[in-house]
Amino acid sequence: MRNWKIAPQDPTVARFIDCYWFLEKTEDDIGPDYPKLNPDPAGHIILADSAQSYQYQSESFKAQGVGCHFIYPHSKTLVMDHSQPFLVVGIKFHVGTLYSLRSPHSELAIDKIIDSKAVLSFDSEQIVTDMSRSPEEHRDHFDGLLEPFLRNPYEDKHSDLVRKVIPIFLGTPLSDLGIELGFSQRTIERSFVRVTGFTLKQYDAMLRLERLLDHVHRLDSSELEWADIALQFGFSDQSHLVRYLKGAIGSTPGRYAKYRDLAIDAYGDFE
Repeated sequence: MRNWKIAPQDPTVARFIDCYWFLEKTEDDIGPDYPKLNPDPAGHIILADSAQSYQYQSESFKAQGVGCHFIYPHSKTLVMDHSQPFLVVGIKFHVGTLYSLRSPHSELAIDKIIDSKAVLSFDSEQIVTDMSRSPEEHRDHFDGLLEPFLRNPYEDKHSDLVRKVIPIFLGTPLSDLGIELGFSQRTIERSFVRVTGFTLKQYDAMLRLERLLDHVHRLDSSELEWADIALQFGFSDQSHLVRYLKGAIGSTPGRYAKYRDLAIDAYGDFE
């Protein structure tokens, strides 16, 4: 697969957009036809040709259509249909961005995938049909398109607080966030749910899953010592890790090691 990922350069855009990315699968590429997309507290706009189909499915959810679409932050692992060649360009938001881009009195949405024509103010067809540009040229083009849209976001005390939580989250125990920021734990939790749609524990679980799968993905099957990995990532023992992965991605460690069907290299998560 061909891919690239690049961060925005414009400071206004960089406050809200994590990266732009590109992914292409040709007929000759070898990989899972139905990879799984990890739970993700951010959101993505996916730009694709108007005739290109997409499908995402979980145990209780299914979305399918053609062309450009908007993947909202989602709490469940989604199975994607990558059985046919495809080419997509993505815009990945920072966690909490959608709160600042919605109307002040509208409800924050999660676990949804919708046609993105209603939210796009530029010609996406031209972008996906002209992939001769360098990643830097695409970045500059996207920055120019998005800067006017992001110039006057909706922000309040809740988004301000969450913007302070995100940078220190990984290095701070959940119980110490209030001490670190000078707010009560209840205040932080309330603002975090309001802005992201997820509790602090849900967000922590998503980050831990991402780190765990990224670590496993970089190892050969012969290097996988699941008991050691369980301890490294805070599980009481290997059986605890097995139950966790089964619930989170529908796979045991052994099955994942065999099929490697998580989309570590897709949707903005590749190196």
